[in-house]
Amino acid sequence: MDNYNHSFDDNILKDKRHIHMIGIGGSGMYPLAQILRAKGYHITGSDNNETDTLKAVRSMGIEVFMGQRAENISGADLIIHTAAIMADNPELIAAKESGVPVLERSDLLGIITSWYNNAVCVSGTHGKTTVSSMITQILKQGGLDITAYIGGKLPIIGGSGCVGSSDTMVCEACEFVDHFLKLSPDIAVVLNVDADHLDYFGTLDNVIASFNKFCALAGKVIANGDDENTRKAISGLDLDKEIITFGYSKDNDWYADNIRRVNGLCTEFDIYRRGELFTSAKLNVPGMHNVLNAVAAAAAAYMSGASAKMIAEGLEAFRGAKRRFEKYGEVSGITVCDDYGHHPAELEATLKAATDMGFKRVWAVFQPFTFSRTALLLDDFIRVLSIADKCIITAIMGSREKNTYNIFDKDIAEKVSGAVCFEEQEHDANFDLRASYAAENAENGDLILTMGCGDVNKCAWLILDKLNEKYK
Repeated sequence: MDNYNHSFDDNILKDKRHIHMIGIGGSGMYPLAQILRAKGYHITGSDNNETDTLKAVRSMGIEVFMGQRAENISGADLIIHTAAIMADNPELIAAKESGVPVLERSDLLGIITSWYNNAVCVSGTHGKTTVSSMITQILKQGGLDITAYIGGKLPIIGGSGCVGSSDTMVCEACEFVDHFLKLSPDIAVVLNVDADHLDYFGTLDNVIASFNKFCALAGKVIANGDDENTRKAISGLDLDKEIITFGYSKDNDWYADNIRRVNGLCTEFDIYRRGELFTSAKLNVPGMHNVLNAVAAAAAAYMSGASAKMIAEGLEAFRGAKRRFEKYGEVSGITVCDDYGHHPAELEATLKAATDMGFKRVWAVFQPFTFSRTALLLDDFIRVLSIADKCIITAIMGSREKNTYNIFDKDIAEKVSGAVCFEEQEHDANFDLRASYAAENAENGDLILTMGCGDVNKCAWLILDKLNEKYK
């Protein structure tokens, strides 16, 4: 697990003019293109699918080639690609044969974080995008001219990133194959540590060890003091490192108290800092897990120059990043929402929040992501999906993997009471069958929640279409 070691010069961008980005339409590539464009580089890119993100890329005056071909890299003196680009991709093959330097996206992100004196890097098995978005909301709304790189679309910045002139950068820090060890965090935030990406890490202890290495890179650490694995991850750090804890327990430096649910979406609570009331807060996204996320965001924002008033106002204005319990619509009393959660702990937090919101029944339409995660955490998926009243499982989205685990959607559905799946189908039929089943069987007062980090949100739109057709 030493993928984070690199052999390139950190000054590699200094003499470059034309940077080409393979997979420029990815949510992780778009903010990098924004930053590089603002720094004066000539950017080109390529992708295979038209998306709203590609429209935003083109609006910056960036030329985008549809389809990935060897000739697309012509003239570039630095080439960036995403981890999702396969080794047999003709454009990547041409890039590596060209003699021009080639970097993976996370390498570039690591270099960019080193440009900022206050790089706030938000890590954790769950909640990274939400907390990065909360911090960004607070600082941007408060008038601080920050740079941000987050994993979801945030309305206040019109996408997944923004470029500012200050020394502060808010950055999502992903542990996948140790990508976060390439970053240069000044403040490292650790929200939680759970067993994930075990096809790479092997064991939970190895995950914890990597988070420890990440924390060692930073001058200051904000860590979940209520989470046992996070406490293990921050143990043994240098004594001169500033460690700030957050949680529900009053033993933490920052904690939430007097938590009051106003309605299904709104929660009011007080934030304390070192035993003293810091501010009262109002949060308009559901779930106790988001109260904890808000406390972490408050601590990071305060350390980045935000006042208590800015933090309270930013949290109240926050309505979630895209695909984080996002409401898509309501038809005949049936509400359809979408959530990006794909790890059992994320599903559990979201489904528990949903069941507390007063709906007649909660439906989970879950798209498992990667065969390895589904197989290695199968029992946990079965346990947490059982929280829902009704459950539909889609075909597993393998992404970068082959199904060497011989795992299928039925392996979940057969053990979750009331769950259904269908025979493996072509992708579009996969969603169409499941959307039809949901629309035919949902009742007034139900919540249908599509869940997963793939493209299951397309199923949410299909469900709405079928409900509109049914009740027109």
